[in-house]
Amino acid sequence: MTVAKLHRTVGVRVGGVQIGGGAPVAVQSMTMTETADAAATARQCVDLAEAGSELVRVTVNTAGAAAAVPEIKRRMLDAGCTAPLIGDFHYNGHLLLTRHPSCAAALDKYRINPGNVGTGTRRDEQFATICKVAVEHNRPVRIGVNGGSLNQELVVAKMQENSVRNQGRSSEEILNECMLISAVESTQLALDAGLRKDQIIISCKVSRPRDLIAVYRELALHTDQPLHLGLTEAGMGIRGLVWSASAIGVLLHEGIGDTIRVSLTPRPGGDRREEVYAACEVLQALGLRSFAPSVTACPGCGRTTSTTFQELAERTQEYIRQRMPDWKKQYDGVETLTLAVMGCVVNGPGESKAANIGISLPGTGEAPQCPVYVDGEHVTTLRGTYDELADGFRSLVDHYVASHYPVRSSRSS
Repeated sequence: MTVAKLHRTVGVRVGGVQIGGGAPVAVQSMTMTETADAAATARQCVDLAEAGSELVRVTVNTAGAAAAVPEIKRRMLDAGCTAPLIGDFHYNGHLLLTRHPSCAAALDKYRINPGNVGTGTRRDEQFATICKVAVEHNRPVRIGVNGGSLNQELVVAKMQENSVRNQGRSSEEILNECMLISAVESTQLALDAGLRKDQIIISCKVSRPRDLIAVYRELALHTDQPLHLGLTEAGMGIRGLVWSASAIGVLLHEGIGDTIRVSLTPRPGGDRREEVYAACEVLQALGLRSFAPSVTACPGCGRTTSTTFQELAERTQEYIRQRMPDWKKQYDGVETLTLAVMGCVVNGPGESKAANIGISLPGTGEAPQCPVYVDGEHVTTLRGTYDELADGFRSLVDHYVASHYPVRSSRSS
């Protein structure tokens, strides 16, 4: 089954971004600043958007956070950032949205966790209150079910049913079923509260890839609403990247998912933009989107005892990330550029010829020269120190971008 056949038939407009309805899969991320600090939060929103995040979410958990949202939005717009701003609500969203109408108006979408809106008879009432605010302001919502914060009354009832009827189901199977029930029932509650179908996005996020795959495969059979994908807590570093890519990649390949987030845990003082880069790479690896020029680099072996190719690959990747905010405003199609930084003669010339621009560095014992290929043709050979090689290759990249991609018109930008 192809991706096109499985795209959600319902489309939801979030600010200037279309989710579902056949639109390209969108990338989103979330800030980790204190939302009440409007200046710091706005700066991070802009940074995330410039890195490739097409929607940015902030937690709205206190009166101070709610009061800061309009200022955050103003600062984003003043910086030229039009990425939709999403408010993430738990426990007290019904109070914050009704008591701070300027917050409700400034946000482009509300995220509601149905497991955290209240208990007993108050749950449906408070959930409906948020939906009615969304109706009033004509805003979409994401019904975001989380495995770690499910409606415990539902979970207990299903656990008891499993025991009484001796069904022999695992706790994971029961929790997955509860997530599906919560998502489907909450969607109906939102519709009953007055929301239209084209105002509702759904997610069912868990922490383990196999559970995420199982839940979304089932969810895709029960709704045609747009679906947001992501592990709720992917983890740090290699683990977070691999676990996210393995789950999101499988689902996207099956045509399930309309917007994604890679929820990486950053190192202390780390770069929040890493989760955006990761999400963009997942989509680019699957051929679904192009966000930035791709750099092919060899992994290294006994033939590449010099670290020059590694350093040049790293510097090239960083240079592209620095230049892309300007390039994408100036040139149409620059995100499709391909580069190769290779370390020896075995695959170096071949991979370099296959890229738009490729450089083949000498391996151990090879002549100290670096042939450069442009669209398959040998155009020059670079020699010299590492800095000279880096400067020369960067100049070739700049020249290629300026000479091969049309200048973006003011209308398209």
